[in-house]
Amino acid sequence: MGITYRIEQKRHINGAFPGPKSVELAARRTNAVALGVASAMPVYVADADGGIIVDVDGNAIIDLGSGIAVTSVGASNEKVAAAVAAQAARFTHTCFMVTPYEGYVELAEKLAEISPGTHAKKAVFFNSGSEAVENAIKVARVATGRTAVVAFDHAYHGRTNLTMGLTAKAAPYKRGFGPLASEIYRMPMSYPFREENPNISGKEAAERAILAMEKQIGGDQIAAIIIEPIQGEGGFIVPAEGFLPRLAEWAREQGIVFVADEVQAGFCRAGAWFASDIEGIVPDIITVAKGIAGGMPLSGIVGRADLLDSVHPGGLGGTYGGNPVAVAAALETIRYMEEHDLASRAREIEEQFFTRMRKLQSEVSVIGDVRGRGAMVAIELVKAGGTEPDAEITKKIAADCLAEGVLILTCGTYGNVIRLLPPLVIGDELLAEAFEVLEKAIRANV
Repeated sequence: MGITYRIEQKRHINGAFPGPKSVELAARRTNAVALGVASAMPVYVADADGGIIVDVDGNAIIDLGSGIAVTSVGASNEKVAAAVAAQAARFTHTCFMVTPYEGYVELAEKLAEISPGTHAKKAVFFNSGSEAVENAIKVARVATGRTAVVAFDHAYHGRTNLTMGLTAKAAPYKRGFGPLASEIYRMPMSYPFREENPNISGKEAAERAILAMEKQIGGDQIAAIIIEPIQGEGGFIVPAEGFLPRLAEWAREQGIVFVADEVQAGFCRAGAWFASDIEGIVPDIITVAKGIAGGMPLSGIVGRADLLDSVHPGGLGGTYGGNPVAVAAALETIRYMEEHDLASRAREIEEQFFTRMRKLQSEVSVIGDVRGRGAMVAIELVKAGGTEPDAEITKKIAADCLAEGVLILTCGTYGNVIRLLPPLVIGDELLAEAFEVLEKAIRANV
């Protein structure tokens, strides 16, 4: 890849884990940080680069999470850090709605260039994925004059009031936080591993959802259909081939805005600029965040110019939306992705993952499914020999990996999915070592 690293790319654990400094910080946290914020790791980070996280006690951990698909170019990418420093030295904020700046315009132009479709496109920037989703729905409602919004089983779209309503999983995201936004309807997803009819095609699964929409809502009442081309928190679910194209086609026929939520799958993560590219679909609006800015908080929507221009001046924006420092980081992140062809790198990671984990699947009885695209891949764990979800073994495997110095994340509606999101700049040797630790942990829990 021609990538150099600031930190030695080696895993090691120094004695007790977590170490004394992390234990001390955990005690301070108990007194200062709200209990509602949970963390996957019991250690506190001091440094990170490439595929390695170093904690305050000097433990070096292989990172297969990327801050939930954020640090795709590394957590301290030299060029991104330099772009951040240079912009911060000039100005950190003016508010684009008050005094605009070139970087915002340049990034909007770049998103129009790399996103699917050759039609005229425009973009708007915000801070978080939830904000991007909220604003995509706002645009769709204004543009269509309709109010109904369709989301899908197993979906995750955020933690704000509207996006909680779009999100499928109750705990921990929605429980106790109601009432939630109205005019949201949930439709059946294509989930190949858990379909009652294992032979159902993607197009047939789409027709099932379309029939439900026609009966329960009416196509002429729907403002937007929002879907993750690869579902994230729901379990890294890749719908059957043909599902997304048929939904997009029906949406066009009905005048419905088709929104692809690419907050997690976008920016080379799935092996292309956007997961929509892989299915050959051209969404009306795409939501972006996470991997766009090398770790800086930035999100946005990019889509049909006529749709985004349907909103009155002043109707979109936010004080920090498109912050100049975050925009500078995004422009450099995208340049780095282009220079190092990180979409191809994601596909290489996918190949290595599937080669190893499908072999393991044939040898153990607790792996129900191995799936994903690019460097967004997952293992669904089940009770031995069946399909019943096994959340307990999933937690145990994650804990065993962490104890050996490999960070993995879990997800899924049933809490039984191991999801892997390594930095796209991770080296092959380190990646193979992490896979070896994961394989050992799975075998130990069979």
